[in-house]
Amino acid sequence: MEYTNAFLGKPKQPGEDEIVAALGPTAKLWSEFIEWMAKEEGVAGQEWKGICVNKYGWSLRLKQKSRNIVYLGPGIGCFMVSFVLSDKALQAAKVAHLPKAVADALAAAPHYPEGNGVRLLVHRAGDLPAIRKIVAIKLAN
Repeated sequence: MEYTNAFLGKPKQPGEDEIVAALGPTAKLWSEFIEWMAKEEGVAGQEWKGICVNKYGWSLRLKQKSRNIVYLGPGIGCFMVSFVLSDKALQAAKVAHLPKAVADALAAAPHYPEGNGVRLLVHRAGDLPAIRKIVAIKLAN
């Protein structure tokens, strides 16, 4: 999985123009996903975080009230969508008939005290349906 955060080492939160420039053709998908999360799933809270920016860069947390639902990491020409899934949500996602690459990511998800970490890259529109399905599973669990 080739991915590097586009804002690695940047001391200040990226602006909208910088995000669009970094994402390139996937900027439209980034915006559509954020809008879909707010309109269809009621996940409208947004919070930029730059914890240890020299090592991880910046990420956008999409939140429902105080609950982190998904993390978006802008890359160069792509973006990373990350989840922390409960054991119950992970099991539901594993039986959800997702594409092989997504099923492999779920199978390899490392377990942390707060849940199971799943990271998926978005390069094209066809990557989003599986991510939307995982969002629905996370919100239901």
